[in-house]
Amino acid sequence: MSDLFTRIANAPVGSQVVSRLGLPRPVELDRGASLRAPVLLGGDGRLAEPLAQVLRDAGAELAGAGADGCGALVFDASGIEDSTGLRGLYDFFHPVIRSLRPCGRVIVLGAPPERPRQATAQRALEGFVRSLGKEVGKGSTANLVYAAEGAPLESTLRFFLSGRSAYVSGQVVRVESAEPGGSLDGKVAVVTGAARGIGEAIAETLARDGAHVVCADVPAQGEALAEVANRVGGAALALDVTAADAPERLATYLRERHGGVDAVVHNAGITRDRTLGRMTPEEWDVLLDVNLSSQERIDDALLGGDVLRSGGSIVGVSSMSGIAGNRGQSNYATSKAGVIGRAESMAPVLRERGGTINAVAPGFIETAMTAQMPLATREAGRRMSSLAQGGLPVDVAETIAWLAAPASRGVNGNAIRVCGQNLLGA
Repeated sequence: MSDLFTRIANAPVGSQVVSRLGLPRPVELDRGASLRAPVLLGGDGRLAEPLAQVLRDAGAELAGAGADGCGALVFDASGIEDSTGLRGLYDFFHPVIRSLRPCGRVIVLGAPPERPRQATAQRALEGFVRSLGKEVGKGSTANLVYAAEGAPLESTLRFFLSGRSAYVSGQVVRVESAEPGGSLDGKVAVVTGAARGIGEAIAETLARDGAHVVCADVPAQGEALAEVANRVGGAALALDVTAADAPERLATYLRERHGGVDAVVHNAGITRDRTLGRMTPEEWDVLLDVNLSSQERIDDALLGGDVLRSGGSIVGVSSMSGIAGNRGQSNYATSKAGVIGRAESMAPVLRERGGTINAVAPGFIETAMTAQMPLATREAGRRMSSLAQGGLPVDVAETIAWLAAPASRGVNGNAIRVCGQNLLGA
């Protein structure tokens, strides 16, 4: 699914009109699971040798020197010790960047710094990657991965080298040292707000990856919830996350039916948009309770009762508003910034259990809610990104599936924007 302008811009006649008018031409994004190929490797840091093996294990085709037209460019910058070493970025990318194929991938791998000059150079990588993400065009993306010594990288590289990360660009991910697990196959996952939209896509994607999905939503969504649960072969659970007994009900359900849970996705959320001076206390309170406080109470019950199994994952759905703020959304932005804060503050707790907690912050995603926006606002939301288009619910779902998988245990405490590198926010 894409918006009307994107379809017109990619039609034979429409593309000529768009070109003559000088308008941006959004590329139909390739969202397939296949890895971009061939992959050209560069850099000579500590990751160079293991990186090639990881890519081979992932099934990536490696390009030889002088290859023309690569699907992905991967540069190991972990060996850059000071600012003079940054020249290596230019030397590698300059000759090949313009031959990157449409919907290509750029990945730079850095290292957690230990010394001031090293820290300066490693921090500089962020500006380079974010700028490159805005230059590559044609549906291509650029992302930066800081890898600790012994960090498991295969899951993260598979995600960023494939169409699963089609709407993720300009992001910085930190991967810790950890023992990687396997896939979601045979695991139990619970998704709140699963009856429609992004929650529905999350349930479908986790089920595709082999998880038994417990789809939870408010009782009023019962019919839609049952349809989703039946379609994904999971179970429907009517649950108002703000109810006083919701945490214990959910914990008891997961313990008695499944002996525990492996992945928890806090997707349930509401909006009550109004400028702060006009906002009622009820609009503030109910939103914070649904979007943030309920997550804390549920996690307390699942962690305190050991219902979340060792090695389990938690993913909270935040928003770009929680990063950049948004007029008329002081309550919403507060709650979504809190979701990111929760991922950061709870990461050490989950690390002790061998698990992870992360946040995903969607930007402009094509949903029933965004379809109701005024035309000018909707078009601005779509075009003000490096990819010049809105994302799809599946883009958010794929990112969550990557973070929820046991293979991604090194990815902990991150906030990943799924926004096509929208120009708003960090």
